[in-house]
Amino acid sequence: MAGHSKWANIQHRKNAQDAKRGKVFTKIIREISIAARSGGGDPAANPRLRLAMDKAWAANMNKDNVERAIKKATGELEGVHYEEARFEGYAPGGVAVIVDTLTDNRQRTVSEVRHAFNKFGGNLGTDGSVAFMFKRLGVTSFAPGANEDRITELAIEAGAEDVKVFEDDGSIEVISAPEDFENVLAAFSAAGVKPDDSEITFRADNDIAVSGDTAVSVAKMLDWLEDLDDVQNVYSNADVPPEAFDY
Repeated sequence: MAGHSKWANIQHRKNAQDAKRGKVFTKIIREISIAARSGGGDPAANPRLRLAMDKAWAANMNKDNVERAIKKATGELEGVHYEEARFEGYAPGGVAVIVDTLTDNRQRTVSEVRHAFNKFGGNLGTDGSVAFMFKRLGVTSFAPGANEDRITELAIEAGAEDVKVFEDDGSIEVISAPEDFENVLAAFSAAGVKPDDSEITFRADNDIAVSGDTAVSVAKMLDWLEDLDDVQNVYSNADVPPEAFDY
């Protein structure tokens, strides 16, 4: 499949975030906490917790810290209570943005997110104002050079919805329904094929290409939001050149 690969863009931003390891750990611990509290502390029976723990291992997080977070969330240890909150709005250039947060102080989080939108020329909207433009999907990614035929074969057998091969760099994305995401990962694992990245995420039906000063403003806003302590994930329909993040 032809198209513009998000690989370079995604990796560029993830590498920048990984450099802030303390913040990465904090976000993962919060995700583990909310997952364990909502679905129980057994990862075998809680897919959301299992995925959060996979992120923890990939980030080389200490096992004791993970187990402590689960115990706090399930009431075995005293801990902080987090709640989920989602914000929607627009960045410059008409770019739609969804911000998912986990917070112990909603008023603080609302203020910080609104400030980020206003600072870079965006507008914070109401619930549902942009969510209709996005779909929740499982995305399993492979770096350029992966075995396209083998990946496609395994993906089809596992019930994936689509396999995208991007002609600009040869990277591959396997798209699945959220409920089939774990089956797809299990199929790759059983075959000894290791993805370079995997997540359940939101993807827009249509991206908006931005360039020049607008692209830099969008990049700054997305980075600012992702750097907020209470923010877990930021989704947008922006097609931003990777170099825009080198502002």
